[in-house]
Amino acid sequence: MMEARMSISENRLSSSAPRLLGTLPDGQVQTARTEDQSRVISALVLAFSADPANRWMYPAPEAFLRYFPDFARALGGRAFECGTAYFIGDVQAAALWLPPGVQPDEEALMILFQRSLPEQGRRDLFTIFEQMGSYHPHEPHWYLPLIGVDPVHQRKGYGSALLDHVLRGCDEEGVSAFLEASSLESIPLYQRHGFEVLGSIQVGTSPPVTPMLRRPH
Repeated sequence: MMEARMSISENRLSSSAPRLLGTLPDGQVQTARTEDQSRVISALVLAFSADPANRWMYPAPEAFLRYFPDFARALGGRAFECGTAYFIGDVQAAALWLPPGVQPDEEALMILFQRSLPEQGRRDLFTIFEQMGSYHPHEPHWYLPLIGVDPVHQRKGYGSALLDHVLRGCDEEGVSAFLEASSLESIPLYQRHGFEVLGSIQVGTSPPVTPMLRRPH
């Protein structure tokens, strides 16, 4: 995650983005446009409001609501530029995928942590992010920094649809996919989609974060 940023040409982005794979009974996987960004981020705020790792980072409700949107944009916001941010229906669920060669906005993350976290929290979080970076594959891969479902719409298959939407393309292109599970409860879902646990990251009082890798099938 903490790698140097790379510029990607518009032609490459359009060719690397996977095609639409299908529909759900009451929702369709759609590519988010620039004007959808606010709605997508709002859905992710709801989805992560009880997430162990993110609420450890911002335990106070006011702090979470204030800073998590900026965190989501810095971590996965480049997906909107790449055409690889996806949502279902009226944004009941959303995923921000970063294609090979595209990293989170490290500078924006550092600025956010400096202004929003106490010193000890920053130290622990920097250590977590350093360890997360050590697990990232060296070869080109798709990275999933954020995926979430509005709590009132969970258990409808939306998360699986958002995963399949990109993973099918990964298999066709022979490219790996990588993510960090911020909740132990989400690990079985990812395992069902072919991800394997690489290890566990835990620093200070933080809950465990689980790096997971999926080789192309």
